[in-house]
Amino acid sequence: MRQCRAEVDEAELDEWAAYATLEPFGEERADARAALIAFTVARSQHSGKGRKPRFEDFLLSFGGDEPARREQTPDEMAAVMKSFAKGHNRSLKRKGAGRGDRR
Repeated sequence: MRQCRAEVDEAELDEWAAYATLEPFGEERADARAALIAFTVARSQHSGKGRKPRFEDFLLSFGGDEPARREQTPDEMAAVMKSFAKGHNRSLKRKGAGRGDRR
């Protein structure tokens, strides 16, 4: 910090802070890129049923300012697993598995 204060005046530091709000860099930017990749994959795999993934769902947050998430009930968990199993079984039928031709 001492070296930074000796070489950069307050006005330049303010300019860098303003630039960072327009074009984030560093770890914050890397997290956003990773979130964009995860979001793109999730959207490409979305079946069209239920809530579509949102980009914000994949952004990391360390500030503790996000609302508390409620835990799923056992019935909600079972519904998610049934939906997964149904989709999985459907994909197996399309591939011809399940008709005695398994190896």
